[in-house]
Amino acid sequence: MHAITIPEPGGPEALVWDEVPDPVAGEGEVLVEVVASAVNRADILQRQGFYDPPPGASRHPGLECSGRVAALGPGVAGWAVGDEVCALLAGGGYAEKVAVPAGQLLPVPKGVDLKQAAALPEVVCTVWSNVFMIAHLRPGETLLVHGGSSGIGTMAIQLAKAVGAKVAVTAGTEEKLRQCAALGADILINYREQDFVSEVKKATDGAGADVILDNMGAKYLDRNIQALAVNGRLAIIGMQGGIKGELNIATLLNKRAAVSATSLRARPLTEKAAIVAAVREHVWPLLDAGHVRPVVDRELPMADAAAAHRVVEESGHVGKVLLVVP
Repeated sequence: MHAITIPEPGGPEALVWDEVPDPVAGEGEVLVEVVASAVNRADILQRQGFYDPPPGASRHPGLECSGRVAALGPGVAGWAVGDEVCALLAGGGYAEKVAVPAGQLLPVPKGVDLKQAAALPEVVCTVWSNVFMIAHLRPGETLLVHGGSSGIGTMAIQLAKAVGAKVAVTAGTEEKLRQCAALGADILINYREQDFVSEVKKATDGAGADVILDNMGAKYLDRNIQALAVNGRLAIIGMQGGIKGELNIATLLNKRAAVSATSLRARPLTEKAAIVAAVREHVWPLLDAGHVRPVVDRELPMADAAAAHRVVEESGHVGKVLLVVP
C-alpha cells in the first residue's frame, strides 16, 4: 500500500507518499481500507519530531480516519467486511489501510458522507471526554472555547448547545467568529482586539465561565483561572502557547476550581474504548438526527499532505482539513 512517511523530521516537505508494507489486523483488531483521514495539530508536531507515536502504534501520522472494513482479526465480533466506519487512531491514518483496535471503531452516522466522517473521531472523543466526562458541563452553564473555529472548537460549540449550555468562543478574525455564531456560539470574542477575561465576565454578569476548553496551555493559564467562575473547571488539551506557566493557587482555592490536562493518543486501549463507547451512546444519536455535524474546511489528496499541513499551520481554515485517498 501507499502511506505518508516521515524519513526525517522537518517542514511540510518532510511528508512523503511512499510504498510501505500492508498492515495486518491482529487479535481484537479490524483492518480498514481508508477513504479519508484528517489533519490534527498532533500530526504537525509528529512531523516536526516532537510527538512520537506510542509504543506499538503505526509510525505513519494520522489520528483518525474513515473507510470500509477490509478484514477482521481474531476475536472481533460486531463488525463485518464492507461496513462503513470511522476510527480513533494512535497513528496510521495517512495511509491506504490501517489496523484499528475494534473498541476504537464507530459506524458512520446517518446522513454523514463517508469521507466527511473522517472529521469526527478525534474531535468528538476529545470534546466529549474533556468537556463532559471530566469537566461535567451541565445545562445552563457557560463554556468558553479557545479556538472556536478549529475542528475541536466547532464540535465543542455544537455539543455544548445540544445539552443546553451557553457558549463563548475566541477566534482571530470576524469571519471565523461569524461562522462560530452560525453554529450556535453566544459570546464572540476576537482575541486580537478584546480581552477574553473581561468579555466573558461582562457576558455572565461577573460570574465567569463554568468550563473552559483550552488549546493554548501556558500562555493562557493565569487568564483562564481569572475567567473561571466559582467551582469552574479548566480543561487543557493543547500547548500551542507553551508548556510552562505560573498558576495562582490562591485564586484557584478561592474559586474552588479544578484544572485537568489530558491527551488521547497514549491512553490505554481500555480507556479509549470507554470514551468511544460513551461517544457512540451520547453523541452518535445527535449526529444521526442531524443536530450535530462535522465541519470540513476542504479536502485535499492524501499524497499532497504537505499542502494540507501548510493550510493548518497558517490557521486560515474553519473546521477540519481532510486528506482523501485517490
